[in-house]
Amino acid sequence: MIEHVYRRAADARGVSEVIVATDDRRIADVVAAFGGTFRMTRPDHRTGTDRLAEVAAGLTCDIVVNVQGDLPLLEPGIVEQTAAPLVADPELQMGTVCTPIAGDDEYLNPNVVKVVRDARGNALYFSRAAIPHFRSGGSADSKAFKHIGLYAYRRSFVPTFAALAPTPLEIAESLEQLRALEHGYRIHVVLTHVESIEVDTPEDLERVRRLMSVAAQN
Repeated sequence: MIEHVYRRAADARGVSEVIVATDDRRIADVVAAFGGTFRMTRPDHRTGTDRLAEVAAGLTCDIVVNVQGDLPLLEPGIVEQTAAPLVADPELQMGTVCTPIAGDDEYLNPNVVKVVRDARGNALYFSRAAIPHFRSGGSADSKAFKHIGLYAYRRSFVPTFAALAPTPLEIAESLEQLRALEHGYRIHVVLTHVESIEVDTPEDLERVRRLMSVAAQN
């Protein structure tokens, strides 16, 4: 899976380097075997952002994109889309991406993170719950979107974010991006219509395997 993610990220326009950050020697060996670049990190990192901060400290680029290893069907264009608002707005520190929700099954699934945005495309809230709540009835065709776990950061902001204290909403939802919102930082959320499946459950993995098998036959 990690090779699929790596190669798709490397195909994104504007990407100068792809680095796998890991504390697991087995993952590093797999990356080395297919000719990828990796950095071994400390094993005591509490979050993925902490791991990113360790690697980012040794980089010189302005923008870093954190692509999680559970996106084997990542479309390279999403990487560019996520980073584009930071390129356009020097004041923006963090961005991510969302896509329309595919029906009520996703809308009601706590493994699918939902996001609601303001009129400028900035995140109002992320939740595992079905948001917003409709007092008079409503469903997945609302203004909520499915969040894709891919983030772009101003490199200088990464250590700042990693140093922020965990927040009540972050802990309640187990969603690290809520920490940025609770501390008053803006997160721009790009809307894409390209589907990208995150492998969070065994069912997700089987779905990805079926899709990749079909693609290989065509």
